[in-house]
Amino acid sequence: MKIAVNTRLLLKNKLEGIGWFTFETLKRITTAHPEHQFYFIFDRSYNEEFIFSANVTPIVSGPQSRHPILWYLFFQVSVKKILRKLKPDIYVSPESYMPLGLHIPSLIVMHDIAYEHYPETVPSLVRKYYKYFFPRFAKQSTRIATVSEFSKLDIIKYYSVPESKIDVVYNGFNTAFHPVGEDEKSSVRQKFSGGNPYFVFLGGLYPRKNIARLINAFELFKKKNNSPHKLILIGKHVFGTEQLISQANASEFKNDIIFTGRIDSFEELNGLLASAEAMTYVSIFEGFGIPCLEAMKCGSAVIASNTSSLPEVCGDAALYVDPLSVEDIADAMRKISTDPGFKTKLIEVSKIQLQKFSWDATADKLWRSIEKAAKY
Repeated sequence: MKIAVNTRLLLKNKLEGIGWFTFETLKRITTAHPEHQFYFIFDRSYNEEFIFSANVTPIVSGPQSRHPILWYLFFQVSVKKILRKLKPDIYVSPESYMPLGLHIPSLIVMHDIAYEHYPETVPSLVRKYYKYFFPRFAKQSTRIATVSEFSKLDIIKYYSVPESKIDVVYNGFNTAFHPVGEDEKSSVRQKFSGGNPYFVFLGGLYPRKNIARLINAFELFKKKNNSPHKLILIGKHVFGTEQLISQANASEFKNDIIFTGRIDSFEELNGLLASAEAMTYVSIFEGFGIPCLEAMKCGSAVIASNTSSLPEVCGDAALYVDPLSVEDIADAMRKISTDPGFKTKLIEVSKIQLQKFSWDATADKLWRSIEKAAKY
């Protein structure tokens, strides 16, 4: 079987949520199935580390798809031209994007459709692109994979896609994350928080991640508890981040709110997660929430929203909050920081919850979804 794959998000030192999904699944699928030929379609020069096995042939075609106009040109012109020439048996996209009007089987992975719920959290041109193309991608693809039962029901509701067309393939997490000893925790805290305990957030600082309310909740927690805690926000600056920085700078606790930017060092990131009082993942909307699992693997407690997919992912291993309630989030911070027995219990339960997820299982389920689509 000839399989054409959209690999535009395999970017050296720039892998994020969907990029990691692409990397972890394709690495396993291509090496596990040497009997098939894979054609990886990149929109710029690629790194050799992404050519996972001898049965992978890279193809590079522009333009680099950095905004909606270029997305259109890349997928509806360049990729379509490649597929006409290549004549693959199936087109696979680890994200929602695909050429329209394909005459071959196709599988796309729709991780979430957050913009349908919170359109104001994405730039207007991006929103218009999503609104026009994503329903069409959902309807025209042969099959859809998604990363949670919540997202599956969401796609069915908004795009009127038959349930039988959608497969759930949970995300995995990096098993290299691990707890650290007290000496390392002390060292990490000394470096990043002046030796003080801290709450941490990891992810893109997008509006739907609810960072503005998290900052407000942290301020309330500080006022009520006279606590030495800091708030460390790890993630690249994106649309809307400047407002968050301005908000933090205007706070009476501005010296306690720390933006690190993106951290590429795995050991540094591991240390930050493992040394935190808790992961504070209070997004308004999530298709999955990998950072919660990574924090659990590091032996940290998790404070999570009680909405969208997060209860499905975290199970009984998180302290849940209403993401729209500053008071609720602040009270969870107080609970975690003052009740060590409760915190320890959450961490113990998380070890069981983690057993439900792995990239091996994700890749296996995605491959089965590809086979179903190819036999359509």
